[in-house]
Amino acid sequence: MHFDVGGTDGDGTFETERERVSSPMRRLFVEYGRENTLQFTVGLLTSVFARVLDLLPPLLLALAIDAIFQDGIAFSLWGVPDAWLPATKTGQLYLTAGLISVSFLGGAAFHWTRNWGWNSFAQSIQHDLRTDTYDKMQRLNMEFYAEKQTGEMMSVLSNDVNRLERFLNDGLNSFSRLVVMVVGIAIILLRMNWQLALIALVPVPLIALFTRRFVATVQPKYAEVRSSVGQLNSRLENNLGGIQVIKTATAETHESDRVDDASMDYFDANWDAITTRIRFYPALRILSGVGFVLTFFVGGMWVLGNPVGPLEGALRPGEFVAFILYTQRFIWPVAQFGQLINMYQRAHASAERIFGLMETPSRIVEDPDAAAVEVGDGHVTYDDVSFGYGDEPVLEDVSFEVDGGETLALVGPTGAGKSTVMKLLLRMYDVDEGAITIDGTDVRDVTIPSLRRAIGYVSQDPFLFYGTVRENIAYGSFDATDEEVEQAARAAEAHAFIRTLPEGYDTMVGERGVKLSGGQRQRIAIARAVLNDPEILVFDEATSDVDTETEMLIQRSLDRLTDDRTTFVIAHRLSTIKDADQIVVLEDGRVVERGSHADLLDEDGLYANLWAVQAGEIDELPQEFIERAARRRLETDADD
Repeated sequence: MHFDVGGTDGDGTFETERERVSSPMRRLFVEYGRENTLQFTVGLLTSVFARVLDLLPPLLLALAIDAIFQDGIAFSLWGVPDAWLPATKTGQLYLTAGLISVSFLGGAAFHWTRNWGWNSFAQSIQHDLRTDTYDKMQRLNMEFYAEKQTGEMMSVLSNDVNRLERFLNDGLNSFSRLVVMVVGIAIILLRMNWQLALIALVPVPLIALFTRRFVATVQPKYAEVRSSVGQLNSRLENNLGGIQVIKTATAETHESDRVDDASMDYFDANWDAITTRIRFYPALRILSGVGFVLTFFVGGMWVLGNPVGPLEGALRPGEFVAFILYTQRFIWPVAQFGQLINMYQRAHASAERIFGLMETPSRIVEDPDAAAVEVGDGHVTYDDVSFGYGDEPVLEDVSFEVDGGETLALVGPTGAGKSTVMKLLLRMYDVDEGAITIDGTDVRDVTIPSLRRAIGYVSQDPFLFYGTVRENIAYGSFDATDEEVEQAARAAEAHAFIRTLPEGYDTMVGERGVKLSGGQRQRIAIARAVLNDPEILVFDEATSDVDTETEMLIQRSLDRLTDDRTTFVIAHRLSTIKDADQIVVLEDGRVVERGSHADLLDEDGLYANLWAVQAGEIDELPQEFIERAARRRLETDADD
């Protein structure tokens, strides 16, 4: 048997969502950069000032060598009147040393301010972008989560947001540095000696062409790296989430092999990109070296009085030293444009995924004029409700009513649509046809938060957050007192076992409540719903993981809790719902029977057969029921 794991970080991630996005980088700066204009301005301006000061020492050194240590050459500084300069060589030396010191000190101050500006700019946008993306993600409807893997969504919230932060910090910082260095050095060299400057710049076109080819070659390899690391992350996330299954199935070796395969795919893709990159930089150094050697040789010959070819005029030793220093600083920044372009492309892809997710439309749309729900009697009506996941129909023409304060049980074979019926009441999905009303008000006409606060939902597999027992019971009722939490736990028959825990209500439950049994987790989830004090209760197999004795105690408590509340109970264990006011039987998304326990047994239909199965009366079941059960099992296996 083979299990496919989708990638989480490749170009195919959120591909449909990415197609909706245009100009993601411009949108990033307009929507998020505008609120951080001060930090951006500080980072940009101080970057320019810092790099300009970095360029001064070689220039001052060249002027000092030529004027102070040689006779017959006047000491001068660009843009400074000669009358302001000292007349003695000692004074000129002091001035030059002082200016170089000021350039270093001022550069250090500007570099610190630059780092503050860019880091503050990038971190602020990273924070806002991550929180906005998460807020959007948690407000999307459940269909979105059914289609996406957890690893994919974590990749957007973590990898993509972090990649943008690196670009906004390192990328913009590098870009400003490269522009100032390249433009500044080119201007200085051309002003000092335009002929030698042209020789020093000979490698630049070659480096630009070589860098362009490198980017075109390595970009698809980086895409493969992102895809493979996404698949590896997804494999690890799935395995860690299913570690108990792995252990009980003694599948450690099998899973280790699968992780090894995924890791090797990442290794191969990453090594392919690495080998391309490590070939690029030595070649780049060779080209840079050619420019340096050419400048050194031609300039050296010129200083010695033997200018090469058509070179005219004189080259002073100070100018020659400055050319050597500036050439070293000039060639490498030009080469780094390739890295900057690559960083921008990766950031562009991440921005597409992030804004694509933000633009994902939700099937659940709240009416702008919706008011908070007001539950009076708690009369709930399903009126010809039909629903499907995409093109797959799940419910068809489902109709029933439950009066306020009554208990309605939903039963039926696996896959009949029972849980979906309740999710429609909570507006986890919206009906395709028909309507669901509470006291005559369509659930689509009220605000979603008020609707869900009015309904207490306990699922078959309750989720507990990492934290204490107390925090998990009070989740959603964050202002509850310790006494109220304890009362809710007592009502859910949870107080007794909580007192036996090492720290009582302050015991940490572990990741997803792993330190507790299934029955204990369910009772805490029931206590959470009780504490919220909703007008309507929904129990989706809420006692499936408890023993018979505990179920009896919980059932007794639930009878008190549901006495004056409209209650829906989904159950496979029919003994827990035989006292319900009304039982609705679903099969293949349709209501096939409705009535009390006694009435449905008298009908001798699907419910009676299900009851017979649980009573162990297998031999008395009709052949038609057995054949339908076998067909449903085949369809379920095919879907899986």
